[in-house]
Amino acid sequence: MILKNKISIAILAAAMIGLGGCASSEDEEAKAVANQGVQALYANARESMAVGNYAQAAQTLSAIDSKYPFGAHSHQVQLDLIFSYYKVGKPDQALATIDRFVRLNPNHADVDYAYFMRGVTNMELDNNLFQEMLGVDRSDRDPSKSREAFEDFRRLIQKYPNSKYATDASERMLHIKNRLASYEIAVARYYMRRQAYVAAANRGRYVIENFPDTTQVQPALEIMVSSYNQLNLTELKQNTMRTLRLNYPDSEFLD
Repeated sequence: MILKNKISIAILAAAMIGLGGCASSEDEEAKAVANQGVQALYANARESMAVGNYAQAAQTLSAIDSKYPFGAHSHQVQLDLIFSYYKVGKPDQALATIDRFVRLNPNHADVDYAYFMRGVTNMELDNNLFQEMLGVDRSDRDPSKSREAFEDFRRLIQKYPNSKYATDASERMLHIKNRLASYEIAVARYYMRRQAYVAAANRGRYVIENFPDTTQVQPALEIMVSSYNQLNLTELKQNTMRTLRLNYPDSEFLD
């Protein structure tokens, strides 16, 4: 029994020494990284980005940003950090870094990129993973982040019409318009179910007036026709029917 206890104690002591050695090794490695110059740290971060390890890149870039906030690489570090945060699904950190960059560097040559990434990040916040995975229509969810993204892209195009990101931003704005129009249609259909026909017709008209270049114009007209019919507003119904017939002759509401 005594022999067994001595063996157990020896094994435990060896294990503790080993753990201590590992901890010491890790501490030394951390210190070595911390003692690297900004050039070496930034090279490591860029290498991590190149192989798609954005989590490691974000960690290293954040360390550089904290330790060398006004260094020669500070602007590019922040821009890379924005992208790395976006790639690893940390939109709040990305937005905070974007806002700080724009506030401190309003005239920087790459500030248009910051505006663009703000729009892209807000679009990502509006996305619903489960909707994409399961094909569930959730167009009725709050579109506030899409509205923010739309404003980000609008500001980019207004301030920097010749930016290399302007074309992409315009295409994304069209996508967002469809998203916002879909939300209005979802709300209008809710009002229809509640027999709130005036509210439903107003939502339909809002889509026609504000999103005429989207795919939601036809359902908007159909909701208006149905609402006016329920409200016995014959003239408004007939006018809307003419517009519907002219643009969507295959609509079932024309039967």
